[in-house]
Amino acid sequence: MGLEDDPFEWRATKNGQVMVARGGRTVTVLRGKAAAALLGKLTVADDEGVQQLLARATGHYRHV
Repeated sequence: MGLEDDPFEWRATKNGQVMVARGGRTVTVLRGKAAAALLGKLTVADDEGVQQLLARATGHYRHV
């Protein structure tokens, strides 16, 4: 099961957090500088790039 079959999802909250989920479950929540840096990268990345960024943010890139 890869990123195509079960992609990561993300959403930014009003207070600047980035919540990353996969399969309907929250995997990680980024706050502060890490969240701001990831948001900047997510806005310019293509779909595949977004998935790779989210995988790295969660630590699951080793398994993908």
